[in-house]
Amino acid sequence: MPRRKDGNTQLFQECPIFSASPRHCDPLAPKSFLPTKVQAVVTKGNGASSRPDRDVFDDLLDAMDVMQSEFFAPWLGTWPTAIDWTAAVMGTHISGATRSLSEGLMFLDPADGRIVDWKSSANVIDNYFSQLVGFYFGQDAFAIRNQAYDDILWVVLGWLETIRFVDTHDELYYEFTDEKPMVTSTMPYYGNLWTPAFSHRARVFWDLALAGWDETLCSGGMIWNPRLLPYKNAITNELFIAASISMYQYFPGDNNTSPFSGTRDAKYLKAAVEGYRWLINANMTNEQGLYTDGYHISGYADSGNNNTKCDERNDMVFTYNQGVLLTGLRGLWDATGALSFLSDGHKLIQNVINATGYDLALDTPFDDLADFDTGALPPWYGLGRLGVMEDTCDASGTCSQDGQTFKGIFFHHLAAFCEPFFEPAPGSGVDIDHRAFAATKKSHDEACSSYGGWLAHNVEAAMGTLDSDGKFGMWWTAGLLTSNWTGPWPTKAHDGVPRNENSTDYRNYGVPHDEIWRRPHGSDGAKGDHPVILPPSLQPESVQKPLAGTEKQSLPDELRKRYITESDPNTRGRGRTVETQGGGLALLRAYWKIAQSP
Repeated sequence: MPRRKDGNTQLFQECPIFSASPRHCDPLAPKSFLPTKVQAVVTKGNGASSRPDRDVFDDLLDAMDVMQSEFFAPWLGTWPTAIDWTAAVMGTHISGATRSLSEGLMFLDPADGRIVDWKSSANVIDNYFSQLVGFYFGQDAFAIRNQAYDDILWVVLGWLETIRFVDTHDELYYEFTDEKPMVTSTMPYYGNLWTPAFSHRARVFWDLALAGWDETLCSGGMIWNPRLLPYKNAITNELFIAASISMYQYFPGDNNTSPFSGTRDAKYLKAAVEGYRWLINANMTNEQGLYTDGYHISGYADSGNNNTKCDERNDMVFTYNQGVLLTGLRGLWDATGALSFLSDGHKLIQNVINATGYDLALDTPFDDLADFDTGALPPWYGLGRLGVMEDTCDASGTCSQDGQTFKGIFFHHLAAFCEPFFEPAPGSGVDIDHRAFAATKKSHDEACSSYGGWLAHNVEAAMGTLDSDGKFGMWWTAGLLTSNWTGPWPTKAHDGVPRNENSTDYRNYGVPHDEIWRRPHGSDGAKGDHPVILPPSLQPESVQKPLAGTEKQSLPDELRKRYITESDPNTRGRGRTVETQGGGLALLRAYWKIAQSP
């Protein structure tokens, strides 16, 4: 993306490929979104297959079945072991996967013997959609309104994803054409009956989240949690960008308070652009090009301190901070035709892959698994090892409920970024440079295709963690190590992950009780902030406390030895949960859509 001399990014200063107004410039089509040394991988045919592997589709169906049959309670309309925000993410995974099933069933060849008849296909789709409708009522929408702004924004993305499923399924199976008659009469898909309810919740929660945008501190950006000292973190701002541009693209209007206003409300596009402008100028990325977690304002708790700058960075790196922005970048491209959004997205993806220890140019991990068969962990590269994505809590089995959700979020948004794109429809009033668009599409498709080998490698690792019930574990790398491992499984002190004093893992081990994160005890609420009252997402029974995996480390030596030498490392800590299952499902879906889907 072009930069001015003052370092600020020029959004929309480039010549867009399509525009709603006359263009007075020639857009430059990209030669490739890939580094030169990686382009050869594409020519080898890495990634997407001309003949999809139906076993991957079966694995996706199995993962979804286990998630819903083992963890979802239809009579409650939710996943009882989830908490509010992780349940919102699980709903997003199910909505996305149901949309992928709808698309996949349309193209699968009945000769394969996988699909019995149209009734069976419809039953599969309607089964999962009915559970999403149940979740609409099972979601504790009133509680989430009083939680942190990121919790609120997960709700927006979730219901917009469900609306996308309804629209896609209706178009594929119920839209009348001469070539494709409707399934029955002229009745649209019944899921459209629920779109106003889904839309209303998305709109209400976006409006609630907007209160988190703050211009008085750090020159803009979203505050994470109004009940703590100001913290402007990557995830809340990425969610605001992704939710805003998704509202611009997919929100059909809200007739709960007024007639449908129609789509493409410019205020959502404006919010997404402003959010991204702030984020990329906030110095939030580290030397590997990965997003760190966020910023505090030094000395804020001191009533005599007038500092308003984000100058105290928490260098903690989480996988989900690299993912949510991808939906925002893809949406901004779709809305504007500005190539820099695609370029930024592909660069971030490639930085992530490199940080797992995987060489895209050679299409293989940096390290050879055969070199690590005596109990020695492969080296850590920033977001994993041996080419497999990890969060820093994975190897030690100490991930919280938050941490167990993160990797699935990344892969959901990777799939969203790499979806095929199409020219704006004729009659839309958008002027298109067809030559530049075709070149951009080719480059985008080739870049996404090149990620297929890495995705397949992660799928192989994750599938190696399945237990006898078909449940995914949290630490996917163990799926490659278990057959050769001879030593005790690593603890936090011996997991090979470097840690420094500028990295606070508050998501897995709790928000510190100090003057950086919380106002000192007895504070009278200096600077007009709310009193420190813990929201539901930070209450003692929530995921934010140190969890069972950490507590087990203080057990008597005999029991502790049994814990770290357990033959299945994914039984440690919280074990296999709905969140780990959601992660496996999101990974399989990304692999299917990017590297296997017709």
